[in-house]
Amino acid sequence: MSETKRYEQVEDALELYIALSRANQWVSSHGDRDIRAHGLNRTEFGVLELLYHKGPQPLQQIGNKVLMSSGNITYVIDKLEKKQLVRRRVSTEDRRLIYAEVTDAGSEFIERVFPTHGCVIRDAVAGLTLEEQHQATILLKKLGKFAEESYKG
Repeated sequence: MSETKRYEQVEDALELYIALSRANQWVSSHGDRDIRAHGLNRTEFGVLELLYHKGPQPLQQIGNKVLMSSGNITYVIDKLEKKQLVRRRVSTEDRRLIYAEVTDAGSEFIERVFPTHGCVIRDAVAGLTLEEQHQATILLKKLGKFAEESYKG
């Protein structure tokens, strides 16, 4: 492969990286603004949404599911507990295992806020047609999976 061709591939990869980063930043900004209006940050909302849709989760596993460290999960769960949206529960089978679960107030919050939040995200990505959104989803999942696998290897 010629030096020119390699340089063009690097330029194309960098252009994609910048486009992905900027798109993520702006779409996330729409979502973050909506979430902040309801008194939470992105991480708190993500944990609450996970617990609502997937049920009680061991604290040790929440971090992997919302892409954050276990130390931060404890802090986030503490904040959500103070807001009475989440509670901790010790496992009846293994007392070392602690679950986080959504409270009735947390369920009511998600049921009230989530549909509108979905519309905020829909509007933020409306720069693409529905078909383009579908294609982008397929391509980004493919890209993410490759990047994850090649990072581990």
